[in-house]
Amino acid sequence: MIDISEIFYSIQGESTYSGLPFIFVRFAGCNLRCYYCDAKYSYIPEKKLTIDEILNRILQFKPTKNILITGGEPLLQKEVYTLFSKLHSSNYTILLETNGSISLKNVPEYVIKIVDIKCPDSGEGNSFYPDNLNYVNLNKDQIKFVISSDSDYQWSKNFIVSKGLFGQNVLFSAAWGIYPYIKLVNNILNDK
Repeated sequence: MIDISEIFYSIQGESTYSGLPFIFVRFAGCNLRCYYCDAKYSYIPEKKLTIDEILNRILQFKPTKNILITGGEPLLQKEVYTLFSKLHSSNYTILLETNGSISLKNVPEYVIKIVDIKCPDSGEGNSFYPDNLNYVNLNKDQIKFVISSDSDYQWSKNFIVSKGLFGQNVLFSAAWGIYPYIKLVNNILNDK
């Protein structure tokens, strides 16, 4: 059984897959408490479902073959690996949004990882598991920073430079209602 918050169908609004139709499977439970979290409702499980029940719910959104596994933090539940396998064998494109605090070592290569590196102003700035950079394929996977302040922006830039990630699939997102999007856009454009 998997603790699930919700399963729904919508347009992907983040990552390089923005604008595409996706089936969202939101796992319940998270080991972090970022102060800007927009999914606090997912801390508490809404329901427990078997993998077959999840797959049956996904089928109602045919013919869409894009799945986003998100949370909470999906990697807290070991059954996620069986779900990955079953989705893969049914030819789904699988994206995983993870908070970066749990090892990615066992996440299959066919899963596209979107790894959030928590900035200091999130309140969880020391949560990133550094070895995860060894399990990210930047030809397909993505690194994400949610920016809450100018200091978060500078911290993220320093992280990118120090880890040699410049020019890779690195995403910046402004924390909703906290950091102005236009300020983030201007910072990125000014820094080229």
